Amino acid sequence: MRSLTILLVLCSFLAVVLTGCGSKQNDAEDKEKLASQLNLFIWSNYMPQAVLDKFQERYGIKVNQANYSSNEEMLAKLQVGGSRYDLAVASDYMVEIMLKQKKPILQGIDLANVPNLKNIDPQYKNKDFDKDNKYSIAYMCGSALLAVNTDKIKEPVKSYRDLMDPKFKNSLVVLDDQRAIIGMGLKMLGYSLNETDPAKINQAKAEVAKLLPNIKAYDSDSPKTLLINGEAAAGLMWSAEASLAKRENPNIAIVFPEEGMYLWQDNFVIPQGAPHKKEAELFINFILEPEISAMIAQQLPYTNPNLEAHKLMDKAILEDISAYPPDEVLAKGEFLRDVGEATQVYDQAWSELKQK
Repeated sequence: MRSLTILLVLCSFLAVVLTGCGSKQNDAEDKEKLASQLNLFIWSNYMPQAVLDKFQERYGIKVNQANYSSNEEMLAKLQVGGSRYDLAVASDYMVEIMLKQKKPILQGIDLANVPNLKNIDPQYKNKDFDKDNKYSIAYMCGSALLAVNTDKIKEPVKSYRDLMDPKFKNSLVVLDDQRAIIGMGLKMLGYSLNETDPAKINQAKAEVAKLLPNIKAYDSDSPKTLLINGEAAAGLMWSAEASLAKRENPNIAIVFPEEGMYLWQDNFVIPQGAPHKKEAELFINFILEPEISAMIAQQLPYTNPNLEAHKLMDKAILEDISAYPPDEVLAKGEFLRDVGEATQVYDQAWSELKQK
């Protein structure tokens, strides 16, 4: 009996010890979860910090942002070190390019982990660059349009070609983006933004070269800044940047170039080798919640593809023509596509323009 009693006491003691160890292990796992992080690679000024704070508050996952200024810069960095990032944002044509690479750059998204995909307007799903959304999910959409300070420029501006007027000397801010800028030349000549003929691309380069004396700065991160502070009289900029500039100065006019606009759709993608894939999918699903998506659209007035979020958005935002242009304007617009080997011609033309 005494031996049995001692054995029972030892067993009870061992159970307490093991329970304590288990508790410490669970605590360690919880702390590890709280210390989890997500590495996001995204355009500058494209994700409100308040949204990241809400995500961390809810899930205990800190989001670290790294930024790029062009799709081409993003591609180059993913090619050499994609596993450093858990989630990235790529425009339509760049998703197409990445999926064509011999060495995989992207990995598939488990859509079972993104049930809020149902909130996205069908017109932004199953696009030609990624049928069935296996690798990409829409984030925001928009255009590259013109914004003009009517305090400085009294004559109406209707086209890209109008920007060549000497009155714009050293007073334009334009995107630091080769497809957008060379695209201006292509559209002025009546060609497609996706032209692949080297002769026509070089013609476009020559047209853009005429514009160089008027360009004060190339800026894809915050082109609105020079327009708001008066250093620039007009500019080619992303639609939300133009909208935000107009909020600051009502005398800034939004212009849809008569030659046709460059339209785009930005998408979440998960790089190959991402160390926190499930967290990335959790973040995408979080962003697609109507309340969160509406919150983003309030600060970043791009075209929001989330239909459920529209129900929560201010009427003034939904009526903002920068974000939601008239149908006839959109009909004249054009999305970029992968131009294959002609990319080298664009690269060379862009390099020559930037050196002048």
